[in-house]
Amino acid sequence: MPINPSPAAHDAVDRRPRGALATGIVLWGVGGVLLFVAQGIYRLTPIALEPLRDGALTTSQACVYAAWVLLNTFLEGYRGFQRGFAPRVVTRALVLAARPRPLLVLLAPLYCMGLMHASRRRLIASWSLLLGIIAIIILVRRAPPPWRAIVDGGVVVGLTYGFVAQLVFLARGLVGRAERVAPDLPARSPLR
Repeated sequence: MPINPSPAAHDAVDRRPRGALATGIVLWGVGGVLLFVAQGIYRLTPIALEPLRDGALTTSQACVYAAWVLLNTFLEGYRGFQRGFAPRVVTRALVLAARPRPLLVLLAPLYCMGLMHASRRRLIASWSLLLGIIAIIILVRRAPPPWRAIVDGGVVVGLTYGFVAQLVFLARGLVGRAERVAPDLPARSPLR
């Protein structure tokens, strides 16, 4: 989803990070996001695999499981991560690396996720998504077996797809071939 970003973002995404500090900032910001995603994969995978290992699914439940996995691969993995979240995370990391600010560097993973120092629209979208995910986690934990495992199975596949997509966008960003997306910075940002 290429968008015309600000001139600073064009500069930042059109070349690789300059120097070890800039590369470190990008790796810290994107790496922190990757650790967050990896934690979700790590925690949910055993739950998602349990009914598959035990053979505890009926035929209809197995069909629902497969359909849910396919749906999440597309919606969460492709549309959510590959087309939106992952390229924006890398763009924001590159913009921060080009014009570092101490507090933003310290909190780079949160900044890269759009949870701080972002346009009003991005802040609302990012925080709403985060709070929505937390609410869904709380609700899904109460689901009886095997339905919790079915939901978690789709989530694990979507997160894994997103993790790999994030790595690809990071690699492209580190060699100066990042996708051009708007970094969604506030109007008066010193990073512009």
